[in-house]
Amino acid sequence: MSVAPITLEDARAELNARCNAIEECYEFMLAYAAQGLEGTENSGSTKQVREFLEKCDTALMGLAGFVGQFIAQFQTESAAKYAAFMAVIDRDARDSQAAVQLVVAQSAISSQLVDNLNASIHLRALLTDLFLIDEILKVHRRS
Repeated sequence: MSVAPITLEDARAELNARCNAIEECYEFMLAYAAQGLEGTENSGSTKQVREFLEKCDTALMGLAGFVGQFIAQFQTESAAKYAAFMAVIDRDARDSQAAVQLVVAQSAISSQLVDNLNASIHLRALLTDLFLIDEILKVHRRS
């Protein structure tokens, strides 16, 4: 049995969902970091931060490959430049995912731990990568 290829609309929706999960996690972590929690509290915030991190981890899984398949649909003349940037996204996504998974593996997730994750250059670089590629994709969507 063969699997139907993903439609452009489905690909856009999945890419948006992945980007939103990563960005929402980052934004939630900013607020969580400001709370001064030790992470041992049995509060809604400590449960929520773990849920956001797990969603982010899922969104990061195979991100560059997915974005690369999405980009391939445009059959651009500068495919080599896109491939080089996909390598950047792949590296930043894998590095971010390693950091996220390390935090999720902790029994207590303190505000300080989350603040350090927020400060990670990997996660911030990935967000910037995604903002850049999203702007480029917007141009392709209009054409």
